[in-house]
Formats: sequence, C-alpha cells, structure tokens
Amino acid sequence: MVDAADPHPATFSRRPPPFRGRQESERPAGHPTKASVAVIIPTFNEAESIGAVVAGLPRDVVDRVIVADGGSSDGTRERARAAGAEVIAVGRGYGLACLAGAQAADADILVFMDGDGADNPAAIAVLIAPIEEGTCDFVIASRARGKREPGSMSWHQLVAGRVIGALIGLFYGERYTDMCALRAIRRDTLLNLGMREMTYGWNLEMQMRAARTHLRIREIPVDYRCRIGGQSKVAGSLSGSLKAGARIISTFARVALERLR
Repeated sequence: MVDAADPHPATFSRRPPPFRGRQESERPAGHPTKASVAVIIPTFNEAESIGAVVAGLPRDVVDRVIVADGGSSDGTRERARAAGAEVIAVGRGYGLACLAGAQAADADILVFMDGDGADNPAAIAVLIAPIEEGTCDFVIASRARGKREPGSMSWHQLVAGRVIGALIGLFYGERYTDMCALRAIRRDTLLNLGMREMTYGWNLEMQMRAARTHLRIREIPVDYRCRIGGQSKVAGSLSGSLKAGARIISTFARVALERLR
C-alpha cells in the first residue's frame, strides 16, 4: 500500500558533508516496546563511504550492524569494523550478501540499506515503527516520492521503478513506485518468503513475493542524496546498468511465472 501521507522523515541539505557521529533517530512518539533491530549493509569496495555510514546509524534504534562483504579489496571490511560494525565475508552477489546478513542476524526486524551513504539513516525509525506497532509486515522507502538531491538518481531508474511497480500491481494488486534498497521487514517473515535471487534482482523478488503472499505493505517517501564516495556498481557504468536491467527483467519473469505453474 502506498502511504497516503507524504511526510519526509528528514531533509538533506543540497551538498551535505559525510555523516559524522551517530544520528539521532526520529522514532514516532507513543510506539510500543522496542523490537530488536539489525541493519544489514551489503558491500563491495565501499571504503570511501562505509565508515561514515556505520557511524551515522541511530544506535538508540539499531541494535546490530552487519556488513556483508562480497570480497572487497579496498579496506571496506577494516573500515566497517573500525566504525563498529560486525563484518561477515560472503561470495559475490548482492542478494547473497543480503541473505547471509539476514541469516546471521538475531533480531526481530531487519533493515536493509546500501553502503554508499546515499540513504538517510534517520528514516530507519520511521520504517520500523509500523512493524513494531503490528500494522505492517514490510515497509519500503520510496525515493521517487521523496526529495532527491540533483544527480542522485537517473531518469531511467525512476522510470524503471514506476514501470515495475505498475506491473506488480497488475499481477498482485500491490503497486510500488521504487525498488529502493532501504527497507524493513521482520526476520521470520523474510526467511519464510523463499528468496532465491542472489544478485541485483533481490530487491524486486522481495517486493513481488511480499505482494503475492499478501503481506501488509507500506511505502514511505524518503529523501535521497548522492553517494558520498566511490562509483555505483549499477548506475556508474553502461555495462553495470545493462547487467542489472537484464537481471531485474529475468527475476520478474521467473517469479511471475511461478504463479502460473
């Protein structure tokens, strides 16, 4: 369900410096007893940003930080540990890293986010609140509905999110506007979805399976900024974009055809 309200959990300045220190959360008042929360960050050569990302997480909300690294050679693992994260080594594959992090986490709620510094850590409390309250099973951030720093997303990323979201709506009756990495879900719910995609189709597969199994879903607008270091593995090159696009199409086809068998 797309959230009818359009509050922005937090606003980035146009050219913010890297996050410094731990961020204060924006946990809504009056929420029930806090569930345990683990943040999972899949990485591959994110040394320029990962330290600031980990240090900037709201530790009054987040209990564990797990960096699932796919074989970085630039010091990502060392910088993540120095900033206070637990680091696990996994093979190459975005989805593989996400799944390994989920399996390693002993927490009620899992939050997934990228390690490039583009996601707003203050939004985490807003994402997990409906799950803690028991009104949602899966909450996903929408960059398309939030405020975006110029250059943070390409036009084809925005179009792809809308098109894929519309197709999911046709198949399952649940419409999304984005395939943002920033999302929250109960750990047991995720592990029961039967996730199989070990590459860049992971986010899409999660959204499709969540819709198909009729989870209570909410999409919340969040603000988004340019990455604070390094180059995107997907949008940073034509070959990366083509590979990711092909994987997303094949993932959609595979999961959609499961429904017809």
